[in-house]
Amino acid sequence: MIKDEARHLVDVGFVERLQPIYSLCRYIPSREWKSVELELENHGYLLRDRIVDLLGREDWRED
Repeated sequence: MIKDEARHLVDVGFVERLQPIYSLCRYIPSREWKSVELELENHGYLLRDRIVDLLGREDWRED
């Protein structure tokens, strides 16, 4: 769910791939942020890591 939300926010331009993961807190309700933070930590992500690290592999199409 977190990766999907991050991907959506990048796709619509609200956040950039190189911003730190903690930038997502502006778009996730504060009541949910603590559980998001714990889930990220459980999977080895730090809040200072870049959003692109969270997104994983991206497919690029030729123009």
